Amino acid sequence: MSQAADLLDAARARNLCLATAESCTGGLVAAAITDIPGSSDVFERGFVTYSNAAKVEMLGVLPETLEKHGAVSEEVASEMARGAVARSEAQIAVAITGIAGPGGSEMKPEGRVCFALAGPSGVRAETQEFGPQGRAEVRAAATAHALHLLQEAVAGAPDQS
Repeated sequence: MSQAADLLDAARARNLCLATAESCTGGLVAAAITDIPGSSDVFERGFVTYSNAAKVEMLGVLPETLEKHGAVSEEVASEMARGAVARSEAQIAVAITGIAGPGGSEMKPEGRVCFALAGPSGVRAETQEFGPQGRAEVRAAATAHALHLLQEAVAGAPDQS
């Protein structure tokens, strides 16, 4: 079975719905989940918020947070994940924002991706440094990591029956 199929089975067993809030992955996490037949009973919705304006309008990210920390930050990822739960019927959401490349800067290098999970136990964020391995590779690594984070969150969540 695939990582996404295992995630769906685990969420289904706990009666949980999932959502995604994606920037640098552009919907790849939602696509991986919805590639599995029958995913609609678990996957509630996905937000692709590539621009800062979309993050503010669709997820409620505060403009002040974007200005102070930048789009690629754990603070913004946390607000994205919190907003995805608040604006959906999902109990758990993952958010991803990063620099897939090419480019980046000394302060925010290519391959830096910030993740956040929002769920019954609150919000937690982390940053992964995938390195300058190329746009497709960074996006693939970020997608796999987001699915892993969702699996962990589902495993630790209470049953919603």
